[in-house]
Amino acid sequence: MTPDPAARLTALYERHHRQVYAYAVSRAGRPLADDVVSETYLVAWRRLADVPAQPLPWLLGVARNVMHERYRDQVRQAGLAAEMARWVRDAEDVADGVTERVATLSALAWLPDRDREILTLTAWHGLTTGQAARVLGCSRATFLVRLHRARKRLEQVLSAASAVPTSTSTRRRVTDEQRVAAAG
Repeated sequence: MTPDPAARLTALYERHHRQVYAYAVSRAGRPLADDVVSETYLVAWRRLADVPAQPLPWLLGVARNVMHERYRDQVRQAGLAAEMARWVRDAEDVADGVTERVATLSALAWLPDRDREILTLTAWHGLTTGQAARVLGCSRATFLVRLHRARKRLEQVLSAASAVPTSTSTRRRVTDEQRVAAAG
């Protein structure tokens, strides 16, 4: 008669728990031993039909594999942590990009609509100069001239804005006349 699986696992645990625990302590240390033993008996429960008549060597082999898997996980995690640390160390400071983006968006807001459209067709929408010229219904040469002029006006607005002191005590707004003059 085949014993109840739960009763069989309980008997297996009661008979070999101390030996499996001692093995786990000797190989993984006391802090991890409880986890190793728990996982070992979880595997034994899942593979109860595979447990041989002499279960101790099999249980110790499972415990050994559990410890090796934990070690591989720790090495993998350490490698990932090191890679992420390199990414953080090598990453650009996003604050610089944010400041530049805000300045560019502010400058674009002061440009005439035709300049904004010309600049964004190529820079943001990714169109070639030929494609952008088709959108505007002009020749490629005409588009390039317009793009050049729009870029110049954008540079002028950015220069006018950067000339304004940024400390809160002396901050002043760029006047509409300065913006109009810069937009040309």
